[in-house]
Amino acid sequence: MPNWNEIIEKLDYAFQPIVYSHTGKIYAVEALIRGVRDIDGLNCIDDLFNKAFNDDYLYELDLKLREKAISKFSNIEIDNLKLFYNLDNRIIYNKKYSQGNTAKILKKFNLHKNRICFELSEKGTSIEQNALSTMIQKYKESGYSIAIDDFGIGVSGLKLLYFSEANVIKLDRFFITNIDQDSKKKLFCSSIIEMAHIMGMQVIAEGIETIKEFYTCKDIGADFIQGYLIQHPTQNIEEIKNIYHNMVDIINEDKRANGNASIDDEFIEPITALKVDTSLYNLFVHFKDDTRNNFVPIVDEYDNFLGIIYESDIKKISYSQYGLALAQNKTYSSSLIKYIKPTLSVEVSWGIDKILEMYNLKSKNALGIFITQSDKYKGFINLNSLLTLSYKRNIEIATNQNPLTKLPGNNQIEKFIEKTFKKSQKNITHIIYFDFNDFKPFNDIYGFRQGDRAILIFSELLQKRYPRDAFIAHIGGDDFFVGLRNHEFNEVFNLSLEVQNEFKSTAENIYSKKDKENGFITSKDRFNMQRKFNLLTVSSAIIEINAKSDISNFDNTLNLLKKSSKDSTKPISRVL
Repeated sequence: MPNWNEIIEKLDYAFQPIVYSHTGKIYAVEALIRGVRDIDGLNCIDDLFNKAFNDDYLYELDLKLREKAISKFSNIEIDNLKLFYNLDNRIIYNKKYSQGNTAKILKKFNLHKNRICFELSEKGTSIEQNALSTMIQKYKESGYSIAIDDFGIGVSGLKLLYFSEANVIKLDRFFITNIDQDSKKKLFCSSIIEMAHIMGMQVIAEGIETIKEFYTCKDIGADFIQGYLIQHPTQNIEEIKNIYHNMVDIINEDKRANGNASIDDEFIEPITALKVDTSLYNLFVHFKDDTRNNFVPIVDEYDNFLGIIYESDIKKISYSQYGLALAQNKTYSSSLIKYIKPTLSVEVSWGIDKILEMYNLKSKNALGIFITQSDKYKGFINLNSLLTLSYKRNIEIATNQNPLTKLPGNNQIEKFIEKTFKKSQKNITHIIYFDFNDFKPFNDIYGFRQGDRAILIFSELLQKRYPRDAFIAHIGGDDFFVGLRNHEFNEVFNLSLEVQNEFKSTAENIYSKKDKENGFITSKDRFNMQRKFNLLTVSSAIIEINAKSDISNFDNTLNLLKKSSKDSTKPISRVL
C-alpha cells in the first residue's frame, strides 16, 4: 500500500448540493471523498479512516483532507455558500489533536468560520459514539456550526437531540427512502422535525431520489433537502448552481392543499436591520433617530439574521464622557459582534401554527418573534400581532373544522373543490366520498356516544392510511371527504379499499358479543318496521378529475356514485 502522502495525493472531493426545500436555492454543499477505490488495499471510505486510526494518523489525515476540501470549496463562486465537512469522531482521541487548526486553514483561503459546518455522525463503533458529545462540545466552543449526520440510526438519538445543541440534524436516508409510502417513517420523521424546530435546530432530509419523497419531506417540515433528485455529487465545481430550476419547477407544480396556514405580510413589521460591520457610532445614531424600539436586528453581509442588540447594552458607552469619541474610533468599533444577543427566529415557511407553538414554548417573556426567509432577515412580529394571529387562527380553526373529529369541514371542502377546478389540471386529482352503512340503527340501539366513537375510529383510520398530502375532511355526521393530487388511480383505489376493509373489522369490536356473533342487529327502519341490519361498514365513491372535467357534472356524478356504492363492497369510481 502507498504511503500516506501518496494516498492523499490520489484523493479528491466531490460536492453535493443541499437546497432550501421551499425555494430550490442552494444553501450548502457536502464534501464527499472520491478516489478511495483507486488505492490498493482500500475498498471504501471506512477502510481509509480505519487504517488511519490504527496507524495513529487519523488527525493528521483529517487536517490534510480538510485543507484539500476547503481549498476546492473556496473556488465555488456562490455568495454565502456553506461547506458541510464530515469529521471522524475518533480524532478526539489522537494525541496530536489541538484546537485552532481549522481557523488557520480558513484564514489561508479568506473564509469566515460561519462558512463551514462540521458533520458528526451518530452511527459507528462505541468508540465513535462515546466521542460524539465531546466533539460537539469542542467545536461549538470554537464557534463552529455542527450538524448531526445519520440521525435516527444511533442508540442515543433523542438524548443527543436534547443535549447536543447542534445547529442542524440530517435525517438518515433509511427514513427518507420511500417515506411517501411508509406511514411509520413519516410519523417518526415529522416528530423529530417538530422537536428539532422547537429546540431551534434546522433539519436536512438526505437521500431524496423521487418527487414524492421530496413532497412528503417538504410537507412534514424539512428545511433543506439533499439527494439525487437535485443533483448527484460532482467533482466539477462549475456544475454547482446557485438555484436548481428543476426543483423550482417541482415546487411550483406542487398544488396540493397544505393545512398549516401561511402568515400575511401585514403582520410582519419590517424593522430596519443594521449590518454587523456598522460602526458603533452609527449604532448610537440609529437609536437616537429611531425611538420606536429598544433593540435593532443585526444581519451579516448577506442579510442572514444574526441576532439583536439592545439599546440598554450600549447606553453606558454612549452616555459616558468619551463615548462618542470612542465610537468614532474605527479600531475600537470595528464590529458589533460582541454586543449581539441571540434571540428566537423562525422561518416564515413554517407557518402560523408552528410559529405560535415555538413562541409559547420558548419566548413567553419576549416582545415578539423574528422571522426569516431562507435564513435571511424578513421582519418582526410583535406581541400584539402574535395575539391577533392566534385569535384569528383559533376562529379559523373553529369555523372550518368539525367539532368532533377536528378535521376540516364544509368551507374547506368547497375551497378544495373550487381550487381543483379553477387551476389547470396538469396532474390528476381524485376525490373520495365515504358514507357509513346502517349508521342510524346502530345509533338507535347503542346511543350517540358509541356513534361518536365509531366516527372517531373512522377519522383516525383515514389519517393513518392516507398519505400526509391528502386533504381529509369531515362533511358531517357519518360522511367523509378525501382529496388526493398527484397519485395514481390504482394507489387511490387500493388505499380506499383497505380503509373499507379495516373499518369493517374494527367496527365489529364496538358491538356486544351476541351481536358480533350474530353478524347483525335488530332495530326499526324508517317505516317503523322491526328488521335486521348488518354491522357497520362504509361505502366509498371515487371521482377522477382531469383537465377535461366539467364542474357542472360534479354534483350529479357524485350523487349517482354514492347510490351505486351502497350496493358494492369495493369503491365505485368514475372519471368526470
